[in-house]
Order: sequence, then structure tokens, then C-alpha cells
Amino acid sequence: MEDLLSISLDGRVLALQAGDITTVPADAIGNAANAALRGGGGVDGAIHRAGGESIQRELDSIRSRIGRCPPGEAVVTGAGELPARWVLHAVGPVYRDGRSGEAATLASCYEACLRLAGDLGARSLTLPAISTGVYGYPIEQAAEIAVGTVGRGLADSEKLPERVCFVLFGDVACEAFRRAALAWAEELA
Repeated sequence: MEDLLSISLDGRVLALQAGDITTVPADAIGNAANAALRGGGGVDGAIHRAGGESIQRELDSIRSRIGRCPPGEAVVTGAGELPARWVLHAVGPVYRDGRSGEAATLASCYEACLRLAGDLGARSLTLPAISTGVYGYPIEQAAEIAVGTVGRGLADSEKLPERVCFVLFGDVACEAFRRAALAWAEELA
């Protein structure tokens, strides 16, 4: 699949692609999970369907140890039948009014994915637009937070993947993330 946009950051790449995240090969794949870690709709449902039952079995084991996963945090499982080694299940915020800590929680999701990917030694990571589906986060704001958080993370740490790619579903998401990435790249210049 061809990148819609690719930004080089001192040997690392931040990229955007349109398509189905479950089909894009990467060492790690980010998932927009729910706090119950039970699988759901949208990206979460697609990852569970494509990855198979082993992902949910691992999540059941994690849930028996920790209970729920709080918004802004993430847990890792194997990737089952996905073209990846690991799935990073990040719980995003439900958007309320934009003044209830949603931005910090959303940024924390992406930070958790970067940290886990780095800890695992993943060289590549794909990420969805977390919280922009049923959780109702406005796509333009979510894109700015996602791109800024991941871009800053890639620029600031040596223990992160060499390539992070947002894999986006639909023209609206692609355009919002493209605008956010171009604005972010312009700030770097």
C-alpha cells in the first residue's frame, strides 16, 4: 500500500495510509480498545475478527489480572493471524465537551503505544484514529493530537519504532490527518 504522506525525522518515518489496518504488515498494530478489553465494533472489532480468537483469550487473561484498562493506557497481546507480532490495545477517551481531560487522555493513548512498541523492540507500528468512531472525538482535533504526540515521540526518543504509520479509514480521516501532518511538519521547518 502506498503512503499518502511520509515525513522523515532523523532516520525515522511518520506516514499516513488509507485502508484497512488489519491488512498492513507491521511489527505492532495499535487498537482502539474499550476499557473492558472485550472486543467491540469499529477498528477493535475488525482487529479481533482478522486476528482470531487467540487475541481475546489473551485479553481475558489480562483482564483477570488487572480488571479494566483505564482510558489513556494500553496493554499488549500477540497478534494472532494479523500480519504483525503484537497488538497494542489502547483505551481512548469518550469525547464529552473537550474540557474534561480528553486531549491529555488521547495523547496518553498514543504515548502508551509508542512506549510499548519501543519496549517490545518493534521496528514498525501502525495506528488507527483512536476515539474518533463511537467515542465521538472530533476527527480534526484528534488528528492534531495524534500526529503531534507521535511526531514529538519519534523525535525525542531513541527506543521507538523506525516507522509509525497511521492507517486511516475513509476520506474524512485521511484528509484530517494529512492536514495535521502537514501543519506539524511545517512547525518543524
